[in-house]
Amino acid sequence: MGGFHEGHLQLMRTARTECDRVVVSLFVNPTQFGEGEDFERYPRDLDRDAGLAESVGVDVLFAPTVEEIYPRPGSTIHVPVVSKLWEGAHRPGHFEGVATVVCKLFNMVRPEVAYFGLKDLQQCLVITRMVEDLNIPIRLSLQPTVRESDGLALSSRNAYLTKEERSLAPSLYKHLTACKDLLKASKLTHDEVDEALKHAKFQLEDEGFRADYFELIDLESAHSIRSIAMPCAIIAAAKLGKTRLIDNVVV
Repeated sequence: MGGFHEGHLQLMRTARTECDRVVVSLFVNPTQFGEGEDFERYPRDLDRDAGLAESVGVDVLFAPTVEEIYPRPGSTIHVPVVSKLWEGAHRPGHFEGVATVVCKLFNMVRPEVAYFGLKDLQQCLVITRMVEDLNIPIRLSLQPTVRESDGLALSSRNAYLTKEERSLAPSLYKHLTACKDLLKASKLTHDEVDEALKHAKFQLEDEGFRADYFELIDLESAHSIRSIAMPCAIIAAAKLGKTRLIDNVVV
């Protein structure tokens, strides 16, 4: 959606090393923003982003207008179950907007491989399910989260953080990794896992965050679980000032 940073550029570099041609889409998608969210102030600088994309070897920057993507009120895509939880619950309609625009971009560009960052883990789960359910002939390449040296996950929205908030922001990742290490090191009961998650969320709030969730989920349905016997991740979302941060660690 623009505001390119090192995380985006790493996706482009990876695509460049693996593919004959690389297309990057740039589209601030209005249908995935809820009422009162930051659509109008979301970072936009087409010339800057185009220069960055070109600098890492991108062949085409596909930057359609809203009118090209949505010429009229049209069909939408709903991905059941996985889109209703966590971000879906806190941002109603968000993943319908994501799934619809990603499907449209797939059909307009017709890529063989599509690269996404795991920083937006639930988005990756939604897109994976959509591709499977609709038999879309594409391979998804989900790439590791790129972080600052202090652990903060790179995000276009980090630009909203004040200097003081920026110094606090890495605590989100710190508590995620501490909770992950605890779960992996100890054979905890379901109640002990629940208590560990609640304690981490409380610590975040004690440091000035307003946490929406801090949860252990399985990596297929995104349902909350209390055991690490299956592929799973700890996910978190919290507001710091006016900026909402999301992050995750795979366990």
